[in-house]
Amino acid sequence: MKKYFLFFLFLSISFLKITAQNKDSVWVRDNYYKIERLLPMRDGSKLFTAFYIPKDSSAKHPILFKRTPYTCSPYGEDKFNAALYNSYWINYLKEGYIIAIQDVRGKWMSEGNFVDVRPFNPNKKNKEFDEASDTYDAIEWMINNIPGNNKRVGVFGISYPGFYSTMAALSNHPALKAVSPQAPVTDWFIGDDFHHNGAFMQMDAFNFYSGFGKPRPKPTMVGEEGFNIPSQDNYDFFLKTGAIKNFSKIMGDSIAFWKDLMNHPNYDEWWKARNPRNFVTNIKPAMLVVGGLFDAEDCFGAWELYKAIEEKSKNTDNRLVMGPWFHGGWGGRSEGSYLGNVRFGAKTSEFYQRNIEIPFFNFYLKLKGTVHDIAEANIFFSGENEWRRFEQWPSQNVEYFNAFLNAGNDLTLAMPRMDSTQKTKALKKDENKNYSEYISDPFHPVPYTEDVHLDRTREYMTDDQRFANRRPDVLTFTSGILNEDVTLAGPLVADLMVSISTTDADFVVKLIDVFPDDFKYDEPVFAKGNGKDYPMGGYQMLVRGEIMRGKFRNSFERPEPFVPNKITPVKYTLPDVAHTFKKGHKIMIQIQSSWFPIADRNPQIFTDIYHCSDSDFQKATIKIYHDGVNASKIVLPVLKN
Repeated sequence: MKKYFLFFLFLSISFLKITAQNKDSVWVRDNYYKIERLLPMRDGSKLFTAFYIPKDSSAKHPILFKRTPYTCSPYGEDKFNAALYNSYWINYLKEGYIIAIQDVRGKWMSEGNFVDVRPFNPNKKNKEFDEASDTYDAIEWMINNIPGNNKRVGVFGISYPGFYSTMAALSNHPALKAVSPQAPVTDWFIGDDFHHNGAFMQMDAFNFYSGFGKPRPKPTMVGEEGFNIPSQDNYDFFLKTGAIKNFSKIMGDSIAFWKDLMNHPNYDEWWKARNPRNFVTNIKPAMLVVGGLFDAEDCFGAWELYKAIEEKSKNTDNRLVMGPWFHGGWGGRSEGSYLGNVRFGAKTSEFYQRNIEIPFFNFYLKLKGTVHDIAEANIFFSGENEWRRFEQWPSQNVEYFNAFLNAGNDLTLAMPRMDSTQKTKALKKDENKNYSEYISDPFHPVPYTEDVHLDRTREYMTDDQRFANRRPDVLTFTSGILNEDVTLAGPLVADLMVSISTTDADFVVKLIDVFPDDFKYDEPVFAKGNGKDYPMGGYQMLVRGEIMRGKFRNSFERPEPFVPNKITPVKYTLPDVAHTFKKGHKIMIQIQSSWFPIADRNPQIFTDIYHCSDSDFQKATIKIYHDGVNASKIVLPVLKN
C-alpha cells in the first residue's frame, strides 16, 4: 500500500506543479508583450533580439539582458518562450523586469559570422568589434529605444552565455550596472569544457561540435543536428572509433572550431587570446560570479574568474556563489536538493534565487533593498550541507596539510619513514620497492562511471567510486576513521612522485568521501532524492576529480616527454573544494591514468595526440612513489574552526 500511496503522491505533486505553471503562463501573457528587433552594430551587422516588456507603464523598468548562441526562440512576436513560465524567470517578471534575449553574432537569426570564444580586443578602433562591443552597442540601442526602461541594465547567462556575460562586463557601458557570469566558459585549455590540464575532453567536444559547430551561411530559425552515434554505449563507441584523428574524419572539413582544436595542441597565444581572465581589469559593474560545486563542464571557470577579478580589478564589487549544483542547476533546472545519490538537505536553488540573485539585481537595477546580506563569498559545503559566508575566497582561515600516500594503501598526515640503509639504496636504484604500481592499458581504459549509457551524465560528479576501487589499474589510499569533522575549503594540490615505462601518461586524482558502512539518510528516499533506493552504506562519494596530461607537467606551452623509468614529479592543482568529511567517515584518494570516455586516451608515448594513429597506443607501467625520499602527497586546504 505504501508503494501505491507514494505513486499517487507523486502524481498529485506533478499535477499541482503543472497547474501552477499554467496559471503563471496566463499571468505572463496578461502582463507582458513581446517585440522583436534587429539591433544595429557598429560594423553594420544587425543582431536579432527578443524583448518581453511589461504592459504596466506607470513605472520605469530595468532591463535584464542575456546573449546566447543557443537561440532566443521561439521566433514570432505572438510566441513566448516557455521558460519564462518557470519559477526562476517568473520571479523577475513579477518584479517588472524587461527581459532581452539576443542571438549572438553569426548564430540563428543574427547577421555576421560566428567565432567561438571570440577574443577580446582591448584596443578597438572605428568599426572593429568583439563580443564586448556588440554588448555595448546593444545596450546603447535598448536604453534609447525600448519604451519604459529606466536606463539601468544587467547581464547574466549560464555556460556559453556566461562567457558573453564576462565580455559584457568588459564593455563598461555606463548603463550596465550589474553582471552575473554563471558557470562561465573561461579557459577551454586549462579547465573548462573541452580540455582539463591539456587533456582533451573528447566526449563533450565531439557531441557538442558535431552539431553546434556546423556552418550557418545565413540567418535561420532551424538548428543543426549532431552526429547520430550508432550505439547506446558511449564507452564502446568511443573505444571502437579509436584515435582522435578518426573522429576528425567523422567531423569532416566544415567544422572550423574542431579543426582549431586539432591544430592548437598546446597552450599557445591562440588559446591565451580566448581566456577572458587575461582581460578582467578595471571592471565597472558589480559582479556576481556563480557556479556549481559539481558542474561537470565549467566548475573551473566560476572559481577562477572570481579569483582573476579579485586580482586584476581590485575596486570591483565582486562576489562569488558556489552551490551543490550540476551545470546550470540553480537556474530553474533543479531545486538543488540532491545530485545522483547524494542529498543536500534543502532546496538550495530556491534559497539562492530568493536570497542572493534576485536581491543582487534588484539592488543595482531597481535601487531596491540591500546587498548587505550577500557575502563576498557564499559557499555551500556538501557533507555538512550548510551555507557558509566568507570575506574572501579562499578563506584566510585555511591551513594546508600534506596527506601522504603510504605503503599499505594508507593516507596519513605522517611523512613516510625510511631508515638510512633504505635511503642509500633508494638513492642508488629502485631497490626498496616503496611504490605502488599499475599497468595502464589504453585498450582497456578506466571508465568514468559504471553505468552503460549514451550521453555523458551530470551525476558522475558525485558518483559512487566503488566500481573503480575494484580495478587493478586504480590505486586507492584511505585514511583511518575520522574522529572529528574535517572541512576542506579551497584548491587541492596533487603532488606526486612517479615513474612511467613510456614517454607520456595521464594522471587522474580523485578525492572521495567514504561513508560509514551503516550510513543511510534519515528521510525516506522518495521524499528527497532521485527516487532510487541505492545502498549508501560504504558509499564512496566523488568530491573532486581532475586529470592532468603528463607531458604538460612543467609547462602547458612547451610539453616534455618523460624519461622512461625515471622518478619524476607531477604536480597540479585541482578545482576548489567545499566539503566536510563528517566524523565517522574516511578520506580516500584514488589515482589512475585514464578516465574514459570523458577524456581521450593517452597513447602513452610523447606525440601529437590529435593526429596519432591507433597503432601508436601502448601499455605503460605506472609507479607512484611513497617513501621518505620520494613522497607523494595531496595538499588539503583544511578550514580551521
